[in-house]
Amino acid sequence: MRAHLGDQLVIERTRDAAKRDGEIVGLHHKDGTPPYDVRWSDTDEVTLVFPGPDAHIRHLEHGRPGSAQAPSGSDTAEAEAMPPGAPGPGDIGRRVAVERRRQRLSREETASRARMSPGYLEYLEERPADPSVATLIRLADALGTTVTMLRGGGMDLPPGQGQALLHPQLRDLGPEECRTLLSTHGVGRIAVSAADGRPAVVPVNYEVVDDAIVFRTAPNSTPAASIGTEVAFEIDHMDEALSQGWSVLAVGPASVVTESDAMRRLTELAHTTPWPGGEREMWVSIRPAHLTGRRITPADG
Repeated sequence: MRAHLGDQLVIERTRDAAKRDGEIVGLHHKDGTPPYDVRWSDTDEVTLVFPGPDAHIRHLEHGRPGSAQAPSGSDTAEAEAMPPGAPGPGDIGRRVAVERRRQRLSREETASRARMSPGYLEYLEERPADPSVATLIRLADALGTTVTMLRGGGMDLPPGQGQALLHPQLRDLGPEECRTLLSTHGVGRIAVSAADGRPAVVPVNYEVVDDAIVFRTAPNSTPAASIGTEVAFEIDHMDEALSQGWSVLAVGPASVVTESDAMRRLTELAHTTPWPGGEREMWVSIRPAHLTGRRITPADG
C-alpha cells in the first residue's frame, strides 16, 4: 500500500464497525507506505493509522505511482524535488499561496492556524490537490477568507454583494495609514479624461517608489491620457465574509518618466508586468498632493 498526501484512506464496513474514511495529511515514509496521519471526515480528528486488510487507498486523479512524493508531515522531513514535467499547483493551491503571502504569513504560521502540517500545506500549494471541505474550512478560517474564495467561486461577480453590518462605523484614515495601505504594489484604478473627452476609470498594475505611484502603460492608451493632468487614483479592499473594508484615494499631477536611469530603476523594482500584456514600456508617475481614506468596521470594533 502506497499513498500521497491528500489521498483518501477508506476502511470498509466490518461486523463491528461502520465504513470510515479520512484524508491522509501526513506521511512517515517517503515511499508512501504506512503508517499515515489521517484526518477523519466524521470527527475532523487526526490519528496515526496502521491500515489493516479492510483498508484501501483512494488516490487523487493526479496521483501516479513513481511521481514525486509530497513532504512528510514531520518537521524534520525534507521535500523531494519534483521531476521534470510534474504537475504544477492547482487553482486552490495558488489562491491559498497568494492570500498567505498577501498577509505576510509563513507556511508554518498558516499551517499552525489551520491545524495541519507545514509539509501538507506545501503540498497543497505546489501540487494540483483536491483537499476535503474540512481542510478548506480550516484554511479559509486561518487566512480570514471564505471557502468560496479559495475555490474561485464568484470570480465574475462584482464585490460587495454581502450583507451590510448591523451597526457599521465609517471612519476617516490618516495619511500615514493611507500610505501603509498603498504599500508597495497591487492593482488600482485611475480616473482620467479620455481622448474623446469622456471620463474613464481603468485598472492598472501599480508600484509605489519614492512616495510616487507609478505604472506602466502604452502611448495612446486611456491611462496615458493622465499625463500632464491632475488625476485621481484609488485602491480598496473588501472582506465579503465580515462586510468590512477600506478605500484610499490619491489625487495629484501625473507625468511621464523620461530619464533612462529612472525608467531602468522602475523596471528593476517592478513586482509584476502589466496584466494586459503587450508593449507597455511607458512609465507614468503620480505625485499625491492629497491622500485620504475611509474604513468600514463594526461600531463596537
